[in-house]
Amino acid sequence: MAVSLSKGQTLSLQKSGGGRLTRVFMGLGWDAVARGFLGRRKSVDVDLDASALLFDARGELVDQVWFQQLRSRDGSVQHTGDNLTGAGEGDDERIVVDLSAVPAAVASVVFTVNSFTGQDFSSIENAFCRLVDAAGPQEVELARYELSGAGRHTAQVMAKLTRQGEGWAMTAIGQTASGRTFGDLLPAVRPHL
Repeated sequence: MAVSLSKGQTLSLQKSGGGRLTRVFMGLGWDAVARGFLGRRKSVDVDLDASALLFDARGELVDQVWFQQLRSRDGSVQHTGDNLTGAGEGDDERIVVDLSAVPAAVASVVFTVNSFTGQDFSSIENAFCRLVDAAGPQEVELARYELSGAGRHTAQVMAKLTRQGEGWAMTAIGQTASGRTFGDLLPAVRPHL
């Protein structure tokens, strides 16, 4: 059963039957808001981009996974591809993390989302991120965070995975920011490391 998280909440990533998680993915989904005039409604494509930023214990960025680099240098983090419109049901973009293969030097993985096309979040609806156990034959949703708060921002620092003993924990962040790529978001990410 998935847990619905609020800003700042942390969830230890344990399997329901005990044991550590080994493979998860962060799913991002959204829809463009349909706007209309005189009874005609039309959606304008919004290109949101999910990114995963890998940081060491000192808070230094050691690698990144985003639409221009779909795989971390060590192969432990993989982006499944760039959705340019948000069209379709369910996850529009996924970033898969093999937790057992993330290098020991990586202390946290921060997930961000930004509007590459520059529209603000008032142009999207039904936006969410979710963490899913992807190690077994069936995907099991562990946590879901609604990216509510449509507004004038063009990005959000969504969540982070942090080493916790021999396992990992997820913290919902939901910090609004502005920027078109993960590089623009680094100043907003740093306070959450």
